[in-house]
Amino acid sequence: MIAEGDVVVDFTFHESTVPMARICAEHKKAMVIGTTGHSDTEQKELVQIAAQIPLVWSSNFSTGVNTLFWLTRQAAEILGPDFDVEIVEMHHRLKKDAPSGTAGRWPGLSPKRAGSPWPACCVMDGRDWWASAAARKSGIHSLRGGDVVGDHTVVFAAAGERLELTHKASTRDTFASGALRAAQWVAGKKPGLYDMQDVLGLH
Repeated sequence: MIAEGDVVVDFTFHESTVPMARICAEHKKAMVIGTTGHSDTEQKELVQIAAQIPLVWSSNFSTGVNTLFWLTRQAAEILGPDFDVEIVEMHHRLKKDAPSGTAGRWPGLSPKRAGSPWPACCVMDGRDWWASAAARKSGIHSLRGGDVVGDHTVVFAAAGERLELTHKASTRDTFASGALRAAQWVAGKKPGLYDMQDVLGLH
């Protein structure tokens, strides 16, 4: 069956991603991964597999969220390190993980934290604010309730002013559309590790 396709799209569980990626590498098929929660060992193997096949790996395939990633980087560069940065995310009551995969991988929070993945750049809510502020880490605040598909807000706060950038998803169709866009983009690409920012040309 896999021989008849061009791209495999994976939105399953982290335990299933690496075995599927191995099969894709064996058949020289491109892959799109939207699954989150991978262990360090799983992540390392996926990076190795990306040397054999083109692989788009993103925590969120929404075009709007990825535009928000880009806007956040621009805002961080303009505002500078004097602005404190906090992230608030809300999802439906049945979501098992916190923070969300999207919030936990927020790029470019500030010039000092740019490129730092969770948890190096951030700490979860309930932390000691003074210790966190001294270390210049951002706080991630996770809310759960109702049937919320996914809300993410990045808050830049300084003395006398505050900037908030927000994205709200009202349907999961947006993730499916983004994944299909990524699949069309990655087909025929050279082996390598890509993300949705590459697909949208936002780097």
